[in-house]
Amino acid sequence: MASIFKDVTQGLPIEVFSVNKQYLDDPASTKVNLTIGAYRTNDGKPWVLPVVRKTEKSLAEDDTLNHEYLPVLGLEEFTSAATKMLLGGDSKPLLKGMTFGIQSLSGTGALRIGAAFLKTHLNRNVVYISNPSWENHQMLFRHTGFEKIESYRYWDEKNKSIDFEGLRSDLENAPENAVIVLHACAHNPTGCDPTQEQWIEISNIVKKKKLFPFFDCAYQGFASGNLGKDSWAVRYFANEGHELFCAQSFAKNFGLYNERVGNLTVVVNDKEKIKAVQSQFQLIVRGMYSNPPCHGARIVSAVLNNEGCFEEWQSAITEMSGRIIKMRKGLRERLEAKTKPGAWKHVTDQIGMFSYTGLNVEQIEILKKKYNIYMLSSGRINICGLNTNNLDYVANAIADVVGPTARI
Repeated sequence: MASIFKDVTQGLPIEVFSVNKQYLDDPASTKVNLTIGAYRTNDGKPWVLPVVRKTEKSLAEDDTLNHEYLPVLGLEEFTSAATKMLLGGDSKPLLKGMTFGIQSLSGTGALRIGAAFLKTHLNRNVVYISNPSWENHQMLFRHTGFEKIESYRYWDEKNKSIDFEGLRSDLENAPENAVIVLHACAHNPTGCDPTQEQWIEISNIVKKKKLFPFFDCAYQGFASGNLGKDSWAVRYFANEGHELFCAQSFAKNFGLYNERVGNLTVVVNDKEKIKAVQSQFQLIVRGMYSNPPCHGARIVSAVLNNEGCFEEWQSAITEMSGRIIKMRKGLRERLEAKTKPGAWKHVTDQIGMFSYTGLNVEQIEILKKKYNIYMLSSGRINICGLNTNNLDYVANAIADVVGPTARI
């Protein structure tokens, strides 16, 4: 009997997980993993934040807690704290009661339910995503049913920086009511963020063109170590009167990758409509996964709502962001000592976990085959994969494949 699945074809592999598996399967004694977006210590190990470990122990010993279902929109003390962390305690919409949060399955889940609301209840069919962007952005909106998935220029390959003129032009030419996906900080994959002056200009265009801003904030505090600096763009847009969505992830800044802790912050300009909007989000969530898991949200809530734990957590994100900055500086110094001076300035100009190196596919393949150094075909590397034990090895390998006079 023929299978009803006989016409199903093999799907394309997800590159980041595919290359990561190649690294894991590599028997070489010396190898380097610069692929998957997760923090690593200087020893190359995953890190459970001390405040997270302490909070988990406290929760485990709390006999008042149980495993009952959460409300459909999540743990309220978590969503309130997450929304306040994003927008700031002095936020105009926060103080006026014109914002709320929805617990989600990390940032990906927040993007998905936000896209579903925009498609179903606001009849939005066009979305603009930066070129390049996190590869999952297009899939999320495509699977939600958006009819047109467009891109706006972002990366200037020649200058290894933002193509702001191209970005501005593309947003100005976008149709009214288009959704614009914006990276709040530490743009993935380029690591290049607009300046505050450029954000103000973007805000003006979005307002003039009646576009809907949908921020993706996966690295608040993790990029610079400063919560306010990393969410400056979102706070500015909210205080300027934009109605917006912002998908928040607590995977990186809390190290809670597998707990899938996220929040969708919703900002409206009429608080009388909040109950109606919430009711429709309840139905969206109910039809997807019914209600969210609790453990990770309890951890984040306990930390954000306790002054002492909050200070401990801030020290941890300062340590993580500081190590990343140190590795950027070390990589640039070593590369510029071996290649053309000034060719690697973009490594330290960028911010956050990722760097768009400028390496091409051929060079990346040589790095893998000759040196067992793994990265994505775009040349994006996870700076967290670098440490004092492999920094010289990686720099020497890159210098070898680009040559001493290369201008990347």
